[in-house]
Amino acid sequence: MTADHDSVAFSGTSGTPGVSGAFGTSGAAVSGGSAGSDLAPPPPPPKRTAYGKETWKEIAFLLSNLFTALIGFVYAVVSVLLGVGLSVTVIGLPLLALGLGGARLVGRSERARARALLGLEIAEPSPLPARGGFFGWLWTTLKDPVAWRTQLYGLIRLPWGIVTFTVALVSLIVLWPVLPFIARGLASADRGMVRGLLSPSDELERRIAELESDRGVVVDTAAADLRRIERDLHDGAQARLVALAMGLGLAKEKLLDDPETAAAMVDEAHGEVKLALQELRDLARGIHPAVLTDRGLSAALSSVSARCTVPVKVTVELAERPAEAIEGIAYFTVSELLQNVSKHSRARSASVDVWRAEDRLLLQVRDDGAGGAGFDGGTGLAGLAERLGAVDGVLVLDSPDGGPTTVTAELPWRSRPGGEPRR
Repeated sequence: MTADHDSVAFSGTSGTPGVSGAFGTSGAAVSGGSAGSDLAPPPPPPKRTAYGKETWKEIAFLLSNLFTALIGFVYAVVSVLLGVGLSVTVIGLPLLALGLGGARLVGRSERARARALLGLEIAEPSPLPARGGFFGWLWTTLKDPVAWRTQLYGLIRLPWGIVTFTVALVSLIVLWPVLPFIARGLASADRGMVRGLLSPSDELERRIAELESDRGVVVDTAAADLRRIERDLHDGAQARLVALAMGLGLAKEKLLDDPETAAAMVDEAHGEVKLALQELRDLARGIHPAVLTDRGLSAALSSVSARCTVPVKVTVELAERPAEAIEGIAYFTVSELLQNVSKHSRARSASVDVWRAEDRLLLQVRDDGAGGAGFDGGTGLAGLAERLGAVDGVLVLDSPDGGPTTVTAELPWRSRPGGEPRR
């Protein structure tokens, strides 16, 4: 999420809170999703002298263009023509695939050269996804856009390499006064060429990497939830039900011989049943509360805020209910944040605000506690940020020492089928 997106998504509407506290102080921190690094403007480029080391690096890059372009051109022509020419045989396509695999290595070396001499930071493309068997590898390699763009780069670089080598060499000998300007202009064109042809597939590459990471977070979170449910059932309700069965068995044996003892045992078993039912209700509420399904976020958040150790004011301004998955994530996010308020904040009051800003659902939890919270402070905020990031959400924390603490969560908005109204 970019800084422009932040200003829109967190602006709110009339009567809804903004997030000036979340972004207005130096203590703000962002985690989750793809945001965080774009909040601060990049620093201005450092000043450079006419014949500084940057200029000499650019000249070295331009002079080396001819040799690297010649190698890249020969490799591209030979590998492509050989693979295509022999494609009528069984070895043609595998040779073409091998050539494309080698093109990735050529692109890596060119990115390293641009990084060292031009100061151009180009991320390495993602590795090709593993495919089962020979034919899976062949098909994946043949349709690799990174390798094909690298081959195109090798083909068009030869005439450009000749031009840059000639101009740089002549300028170095004859046009000395204007050499820095010529070098900078030619190097800028080189930067554009490298960035355009040797960069990863930008948004697609980043999106694939994010989805792969988010998938791992979702799987780990689901596994952890299943283990928690199993542990709660085994240690809680299941243990009570076992004790209840044993107690009722003993009461049955004493029913005729000692009715009073049997009645006391049955009464004790009745208490165990109540406790087991309460534990099962709490467990069901932890999986998905019935009040959320029946009455929506407003009622569900009011219910969870009533269990907080400090007074909580809840404000939900939604014209319609979001999709069930988003609604559930929003509920558990606020629930966990209010648990942190109860356990760690030492606050006297707190507030929960929920509103929609265009295609985003905004949640904000504030408290007037001691502050000083962080993503590594044992409050579970790092795990919460990971879970939000798995659904393209963002968690923003502003918690200076001395308070107050403001935590803002942003989720993508998805409407329910049929546009169910808010309840």
